[in-house]
Amino acid sequence: MSEPSSLNQPPEDMEMDDCLSSYTYLYSPTLLKDRVAFITGGGSGIGFRIAEIFMRHGCDTVIVSRNQQRVTEAAEKLQAATGRRCLALVADVRQPQTLAAAVDEALNLFNRVDILVNNAAGNFLCPASALSFNAFKTVLDIDTTGTFNASKILFEKFFRDHGGVIVNITATLAYKGQVLQVHAGSAKAAIDAMTKHLAVEWGPSRVRVNGLAPGPISGTEGMRRLGGAAAEAAGLYSSIPLQRAGNKTEIAHGALFLASPISSYVTGSILVMDGGSWLTSPNHLTASLDLWASEKKKEK
Repeated sequence: MSEPSSLNQPPEDMEMDDCLSSYTYLYSPTLLKDRVAFITGGGSGIGFRIAEIFMRHGCDTVIVSRNQQRVTEAAEKLQAATGRRCLALVADVRQPQTLAAAVDEALNLFNRVDILVNNAAGNFLCPASALSFNAFKTVLDIDTTGTFNASKILFEKFFRDHGGVIVNITATLAYKGQVLQVHAGSAKAAIDAMTKHLAVEWGPSRVRVNGLAPGPISGTEGMRRLGGAAAEAAGLYSSIPLQRAGNKTEIAHGALFLASPISSYVTGSILVMDGGSWLTSPNHLTASLDLWASEKKKEK
């Protein structure tokens, strides 16, 4: 009799924005059958993999990005791999009118939206003293205001009368005050607060609102921008209790749990998926400043 696989074994993932070459179901393949998910930032990274995993579980998706080519190519890959429908739309979460138009188009095609995943985000390394006023505002506008914009629009256009689920992709940056991340940490802390407020206000309308906070996740633009390769080479993952970075499929499984009926009595919660990283990982101020300085030199 063969030994069962480790309960801590990460699932298969792909580094680039491509669909999985194979997939092992941990949940029923019909878990989200005939549901529709609206995913901001769905053309790449974590958002792309969330779309794929949702679609593999019977969901149709609407993926939204500012980049027409990226989101169109992503939709083609997702449909080919899963056999489900994926509508690619262009919108800027900072501009409510573009989001409202995207939601209208989604409702015209599918007649429903059951799940909203607020995944659009912006981030980079920068000391607070070097951070411009506009750069700080831009990150807050994309992450925090964008999350509110999409949530409010979908609530007014569909969730208020039909119920729904909102999953906000957040982060652990503010839990201990991560260096070089005052902009993103402030934005994500605000989203965590928003998650709780909306869960309380919209619960009577049968709307669940939860957050998902990833740690360092391989194969993402965020990881590349935040020095993931350098961190791995320097052995910094050894400070994470699970001794590794996470992958996009793992985060997508977390989103699947929060979006599905399995978590039907969960709202106002933040699911941390970081291998225990925020509990133990040190703030390498000098090394982080050196990394930031070297990146700035490359830009010149």
